[in-house]
Amino acid sequence: MERYAIALKINDGKMNDYRRTLGRLWPEITAFLDRNKIRNFSIWNAEDLIFIYGEHDTEFMLSPEEEAVIENLTSQMSDLFTWVSTPGQNMRLMYHNFGIVRSDKELIRHRMFMTKLKPGCEEEYKARHDALIEQRGDSVDPGPDSNFSIWSAGGYIFGYNEIDTTMETEETPEEHENTIAWETRQLEIMDWITNDVDWMTKEHHVSSIRLAWHP
Repeated sequence: MERYAIALKINDGKMNDYRRTLGRLWPEITAFLDRNKIRNFSIWNAEDLIFIYGEHDTEFMLSPEEEAVIENLTSQMSDLFTWVSTPGQNMRLMYHNFGIVRSDKELIRHRMFMTKLKPGCEEEYKARHDALIEQRGDSVDPGPDSNFSIWSAGGYIFGYNEIDTTMETEETPEEHENTIAWETRQLEIMDWITNDVDWMTKEHHVSSIRLAWHP
């Protein structure tokens, strides 16, 4: 399965216009997704940032006709946003723990988070997460994380995680302390946009909101 990720920044004062335009174009967007067999497509928002995620069974190649459809849809929103990721290119994959991907999403809880890297810290972020992959080794993680990926573009981090709620358990005291140690260390290299660690820092950030989803 191929995963694709896109990031945008909504221009000042244009969020309501973006949401209205998205609603107007949604039938055309979903028709495009269905024709091209793109699934598990979702659009997320926090502050003025938009993260778009989708999946395809094989490497994704658009015909010239479908490229024209994309150009037409994008042109109707082009005055509402600025690209964070590079148009036509996937974002940099910083971490993955794909595990066993559940095809049935009814018992899945989604977590989508956003952070801003501190200047010059992208490679350190990647190195820390590469170390996590190395620790895990070649074994497949059975869960509860089932489709976890972290992406980067424009100095931002975007995390997408599908969590099997039937496998979730409370952290042990040791696991909780490890979480605090990890998140505290991460604050050396990034600042949170979403509220994932407000419980620890006692700061206030926004939660991520899923604006749209198409299975």
